[in-house]
Amino acid sequence: MLKTLRGEIYLFVGALLFAFNGIIAKIVLVDGLSAWRLTQIRTGGAFLLLFAFHFALRRHELKTTKSELPWLIAFGIVGVALVQAFYFVAIERMYVGVALLIEFTAPIWILLFLRFVLKKRVPAALWYAIILSFSGLLMITQIWNGLSLDRLGLVAAILDALSLAAYFLIGDKLGKTKSTGSIMTWGFGVTSLFLLFALPLWNYPTDVFSKDMNLLGRFESQTLPGWMLIAWIIVMGTILPYICVLNGLKLLSASTASVFGMIEPVLAGMFAWWWLSESLNGIQLIGCVVVIVGIVIADKARQHTK
Repeated sequence: MLKTLRGEIYLFVGALLFAFNGIIAKIVLVDGLSAWRLTQIRTGGAFLLLFAFHFALRRHELKTTKSELPWLIAFGIVGVALVQAFYFVAIERMYVGVALLIEFTAPIWILLFLRFVLKKRVPAALWYAIILSFSGLLMITQIWNGLSLDRLGLVAAILDALSLAAYFLIGDKLGKTKSTGSIMTWGFGVTSLFLLFALPLWNYPTDVFSKDMNLLGRFESQTLPGWMLIAWIIVMGTILPYICVLNGLKLLSASTASVFGMIEPVLAGMFAWWWLSESLNGIQLIGCVVVIVGIVIADKARQHTK
């Protein structure tokens, strides 16, 4: 009983921190830092902390083989870099909760990949999940009114969901031979190296660390220095929630963990409503509930896929 409670607390705290991080990230993005540069500083900072920990205490976990290397590179570029960059683009241009909700349709894309690419048998519940999720998304976007969401933001959110699906698929393959901590260290490391070549550090807008950033919404009259917000994103919005989620997954069943995972977009929507006054109309709120039901069904179906 105590073990289950501890696991639930870990997952709830992880979801809470990830959800709140969306607000802090949006503040930095609205102030002018690009999604790719924010991804660069977030993953770079996380890599340095994770690498220092593993190098000092679990150095053996960092060892890898030639056969694992291509998958680790793919995990870093697609599963880490693209997931975070597309997410940042999405939340900059649309509501945080809606962007997360679309991202969390990843289990549906995973099941479609397993069914039509790998030719595996999937439960019939998949089709109900697809109908529910995409019906809900139609209600959220209100496409009959000419699409109420930002088009680029919507495309970024869908690409984010596809990238997150790849994150789970590649991570599942690597998880058979490597620890979760070492996979994340390699993932952040590959992302950092990739972005170092794509976006040289000598061109980094370093003024972002010293400038005061407007906190937006109900705290619009307040500011905080950029370095403090970015430090929060790295430590409280990346390292700590990852640790909480990983510890929670060790203590709970996959089905319980997946349900707790759906708390994140709900909490993100609540934070965005309270802080940024991001609110949806009645039809869009119903659409959110329909999508969540579809995602939960899809995630449970994924656990029973043969």
